[in-house]
Amino acid sequence: METLQRLPASSTHSVGDVKHCEKETNKRKISRDVEMDIEYLYEVVPQLSRVFRITDKIGEGTFSSVYLGEAQTSDGTREKFALKHLIPTSHPVRIAAELQCLTVAGGKENVMGVTYCFRKDHHVVIVMPYVEHQAFVDIVDTLSFEEVRQYIYHLLKALKHIHEFGIIHRDIKPTNFLYNRREKKYALVDFGLAQGTPDTQIELLKVVKSQKAQKESHGKQALVPLPPHTRSCAPHSSTKAAVKRPCPNSRTKHSKELMGLCKTPRSVFGERNLNSINPTKSPTDKPEVHVIKPTKTDDVIARKFVSTKRRPLPARAPVTSQKTKPVTLNPSLTCNCYMTDRICNICLSRKQQVAPRAGTPGFRAPEVLTKCPDQGTAIDVWSAGVILLSLLSGRYPFFKANDDLMALTQIMTIRGSRETIQAAKKFGKAVVCSRELPRLDLRILCETLRGLRPCGDDSLPAEFQASRHPADVKKAQPGSRAEKRSSADNAAESHAMGWDRVPDDVYDLLDKLLDLNPATRITAATALQHPVFKDIRDE
Repeated sequence: METLQRLPASSTHSVGDVKHCEKETNKRKISRDVEMDIEYLYEVVPQLSRVFRITDKIGEGTFSSVYLGEAQTSDGTREKFALKHLIPTSHPVRIAAELQCLTVAGGKENVMGVTYCFRKDHHVVIVMPYVEHQAFVDIVDTLSFEEVRQYIYHLLKALKHIHEFGIIHRDIKPTNFLYNRREKKYALVDFGLAQGTPDTQIELLKVVKSQKAQKESHGKQALVPLPPHTRSCAPHSSTKAAVKRPCPNSRTKHSKELMGLCKTPRSVFGERNLNSINPTKSPTDKPEVHVIKPTKTDDVIARKFVSTKRRPLPARAPVTSQKTKPVTLNPSLTCNCYMTDRICNICLSRKQQVAPRAGTPGFRAPEVLTKCPDQGTAIDVWSAGVILLSLLSGRYPFFKANDDLMALTQIMTIRGSRETIQAAKKFGKAVVCSRELPRLDLRILCETLRGLRPCGDDSLPAEFQASRHPADVKKAQPGSRAEKRSSADNAAESHAMGWDRVPDDVYDLLDKLLDLNPATRITAATALQHPVFKDIRDE
């Protein structure tokens, strides 16, 4: 491993070695808050000051902050590094597991590796190679079809690699798959939420899973000692959905208006989108779908919504020293609180359901949203499908929901209610929908969003035809200059970027990635063999 030396404070960047976006960053004066954060990092991990000159804060999340640092190697060259400072409350086993994922599976096949790790007391900093990249939100609607094809191929390549090690990433999203558009480089990062498959090769992921099992069984944090050889490492739709277990949820969710599909700078289902439907009730109102899976939190909240007209509960029996036996319910009983303002005792008596729920809203697979206990690498493949959906439609984020219930509703709006119900039954869940939602044609959907089809296409449901952004309505007025200029420009741009020649194979792949049933969802390894990537594999 190369020896790193801290750059002198007076050193400057070589213009020839710095990319355009990096020069803009260097010119920008960092805020006082960032300066204070850098000073704090130097203070809590003093070893860093002997190696790195930290120049900026380039990312911040729930569990960590990422800084840009420079060091001088033994041969005199300067190199940039990303320094990930984990929050002090992170469990040592989780930190060690993330490090092991980076060291064992990282450094190849588009997966980020690790260079160093610094630790001072409960502060840990993971040092990784710095990958210059562009923000996905800034380029999602400017990429050519060929760039999209390459992007998905390399993402699937990274997923195939980590899945071979038995790693479930659990947080696949564009911000965790860095893309250097200029140099055609890719890097999958952030294994902080990773879990292992039953046959995982990452030993510490087995420890994490063991801890989780103990925590779930005892209802509190369980401490599992590290294996001896690893101790040194420890540093908007009006549709509603419901999932039964097999009984309805402890509360009824009310969804927001379904947002339209005409081109806007926000997500298709974004809450702040302006092209909403009038929510007035009519005979054609969209259905209510219920995801019915009471959790401990839901039960506490749900009790607040219980009708005040409920019959009084019977008087409590005298307290005895004997332990009371758990209440057993007749399996034939069905709940009677569906679509009402009260919670029946049957629902309140249901045993709390425990299942992994990691990941970013908008990228969670149906089995995650419905709390299926058996979750595997297929959840990463679903997230890759959502990314491809954003790339083909030019909309990011595509799904944006306030909770898992609304997220499932939005998925059903695209993939169909009947299909969702059938898939849920396959993995042991019952989904109830008050009206059937048709499955949309993915090509028509994406081309409409990208502006290659008129928004009034008869192939789309009425809600998609009726919901239009004011700017798009103005452009589409017959005979308007904006409409003529826009159409001509769009046609020329689409032809130049290849969007008017997208093969059916791409939408076939998208359909397989977004398979609602994880058991039949395509794997990353099989997806790489799809005909859409034939010429890439031959390179």
